[in-house]
This record gives sequence, C-alpha cells and structure tokens, in this order.
Amino acid sequence: MTAARLSALEPAIFELAARRVMARCDELARITSTPGAITRVHLSPEHARVNRLAAEWMREVGLQTRQDAAGNQLGLLPAADPDAPVLMLGSHLDTVVNAGRYDGVVGVLMAIEVVRLLQRRVDSPARADANARSPFDFGMEVAAFSDEEGARFGKALLGSSAVAGTWDDAWWELEDSDGTTLREAALEFGLDPGRIAGAARRPDELVGYLEAHIEQGPELHARGESLAVVSSIASARRFQLVVEGEARHAGGTPYDMRRDALLGASEAALAVERICSAQHHIIGTVGQFEAFPGAMNVVPGEAKFSLDLRGEFDGERDRVWDQISRELDAIMGRRRLRWHTREVHNAPALFCAPLLQDVVSEGIRSSLVPGRAADRSILGSGRPEDPTTLFSPAGHDGMAIGAITDVGMLFMRNPDGVSHHPDEAVSLGDVALGIRALAEAVAHLGAEHRSTQGAS
Repeated sequence: MTAARLSALEPAIFELAARRVMARCDELARITSTPGAITRVHLSPEHARVNRLAAEWMREVGLQTRQDAAGNQLGLLPAADPDAPVLMLGSHLDTVVNAGRYDGVVGVLMAIEVVRLLQRRVDSPARADANARSPFDFGMEVAAFSDEEGARFGKALLGSSAVAGTWDDAWWELEDSDGTTLREAALEFGLDPGRIAGAARRPDELVGYLEAHIEQGPELHARGESLAVVSSIASARRFQLVVEGEARHAGGTPYDMRRDALLGASEAALAVERICSAQHHIIGTVGQFEAFPGAMNVVPGEAKFSLDLRGEFDGERDRVWDQISRELDAIMGRRRLRWHTREVHNAPALFCAPLLQDVVSEGIRSSLVPGRAADRSILGSGRPEDPTTLFSPAGHDGMAIGAITDVGMLFMRNPDGVSHHPDEAVSLGDVALGIRALAEAVAHLGAEHRSTQGAS
C-alpha cells in the first residue's frame, strides 16, 4: 500500500482500530497474578496466556505465528520474496508489579492494527490467510517481547536481548524472589535453554525496528501535543550500594560515638537528588532502601540501597557517577563509615536512526487531516514541518534490538506522565492518531526502501 492510498482511508477506520486496541488492553489487564492489580512477569502462567491471546490476534490479520526460544511471541507477514528482510514492529507484554495497562502492551496491539491497515484488512474480524503477503518488498513482523521490565529476575530486556544475539548464559542462574532460577522457570514454561541461540536474528534479516509507546513522562501532556518522534533512549547504569557502620545500643551509644549506616545512606540518597537535579537530562533514583539489623532499639550497622542513573549521553552519565562517588567518599569519611558498590546493569544510549526518525516524522505529518483543527494537536507549533522530537529517559526493547538493526520510535501523549502505575493512561484519540502515524511511517519506509533497492 502506498502512503497516498493509506491517507485516503476514512478517519473512522483508524478510530475503529484504536477502539480494538483499547478493548484488548482491557482484556490483557485482566490477565494478572495479583487480583485487583496488573502483574505479569516473565515465564509465568500469565505470560503464557497473553502470548496465546496475542498469537490469536496476530493470526486474525494473516500473520504466521511462533513463540521463539526466549518466550517472545512473533507474527510474520512475509514479502513475496521469501528471502527478503523484514521490518519488525512491536513492544512488550510483561509488566512491573502493580502496573498500568498501556506500557508496552499498546505498542504490540498497535503493530497488529498497522499490519491490518496496510493490507486493507479494515474490517473486524479479518479472515486469516496463510498466503497473505506484505505489500512492500520487505516483510513485516510483529514482536511481543517477553521480558522488557525485568520484574521477576532483576535483569531487563531478556527477550529482546535473545533476539539481538547478546544473550549471556550466566543469566540462566538468576533467581526470582522464591529462589527459582531462570533456567528452572524456562524449563517449566516449556522452553529449552539449550536452544536459546535459535532466537537470535542476523542484521541482514531486518530492515529495522519501529515501536509505538506511551511517553513515560509529562512532556507531551505539558505541550498539549499528541505525538512525538523519539531521538534517543537513555543510557543507564544501575548499582547496589552498601554502607557499613557499627550496630550498637540505641540508648547507650552517645551521638559522637555513633557510626550510623542508615544516616550515611540517607545523606547519600539526598546527594544523588541534589547532584542529578542540577544536570541536564541526567536522572538518578534511589528506589530501594534497607537498614540492618532493622531493630527499633539498635543503631543501624549496615544500609543497602539502589541507584538507577540515566542520561542522554554515556559520557555525561559517567561524569555524574564520578561526582556522586566523590560525594559518597566525603559523606562516609565525615561519618566514619565505609561504602562499596556493585554495578548490576550498564547500557549505552541508543540513538534512533536518522532514516527512521524521518519516516516517523513523515508519518506524523501525513496523519494530519486537512481541515480538521483537532488534528493540529499532533504538532504543538501547528506547522507540518515541526513534529516534536523527544529524548526517552525510560528504557525500551529498542536498546537491545539496536545491536542488530536500526531503531525508530513514536511516542504518544500520556496524561500527566504517570507510568508503571495503575493511573497510566492514553486517550482513544491519541491511539487512533498513533496508529495512523505508525502506518504512514511504514508506508513511507516502504517507498524509501523500494527506491533505494531500485537504485542499487
């Protein structure tokens, strides 16, 4: 399908697609391990259930489905040439504990609707067709990644890392809170850890990766805009820090003799806030905090806390970590404490490919319906040449997939920017605009790819 033909579709068709997406987000929200909340973690019974549902919806639009060796649910619409590469579209279906219903999920469901629209399968339900082919000279593949959040085993991007061929066999020994290893969970789920390499894709198999996602922050909401192009995904480092002091009697130990690990760790957490808030696009978060021995009448002799440090650029992030480290040296020195740290995660920034940024921008522009003032909210300036571009402080599967192919992303407005929380939201209208923009982006990429292949 050409971009021109896609643009000729009635707006009601995109609204119908959006209504289907929103209803399915509600349906998936009911698949949870915690009644009254949304929790779906890797290799759980809930993971299996959502994969089965996603596969059913993929087949409905003609996709050939399979679950790979990492538990990712995939659906393929091949090109006429069986050896042609594919454009991957998607996101993830797992959640944090007590999650919202749109993070990741909406991107998978929008990708399915884009495949439907690009085949002119605009009615629901569509008739499955094993012989369906992509309208482009590349195939289209929808990926529902299995473990973006890392909520169960503490390691994010497991599913997409397997696809990117960056799997580390040491991960098999990771344990969940019940002491179950990742290897044991995979076997129980029905996966063969010895076949994990089979999930990996080669760079020549892919044209690129496009993902639609709610913005996990308030920028679009503050601007009064619906959609944005993502320029990059934050670099990230995560640390587990330990402060060591001396546990002593709370009543019998004078203040000048105390080596209170909790107070030292608390001052360190405040230093993280002070240092990071003074930087541009650097975010530091202390999300976990424990004191030991944890008795009311004992001066804490040890404290443990986490640090999640993110930045737009790797060098700036590392410079700030060095500054935090020096400040912790000073704090602990004054308080006669010791501290040490273990780095548990390190991911470089991922810069979205210029071509894919361009096609997403063009998709947003093409989504404007002439004469409809409401659609101008897509662009804050109201100028078609100015789609908003945002940096993503939140991590996404594209960080892993970027190891093997170009990545592009589309953000949708999230009222008040709340995410990883039940209040997370996106409007029906913005989802409709997002589906249209993503479909237009794929169509423009198809035209660009055909032109490039023809010239080569």
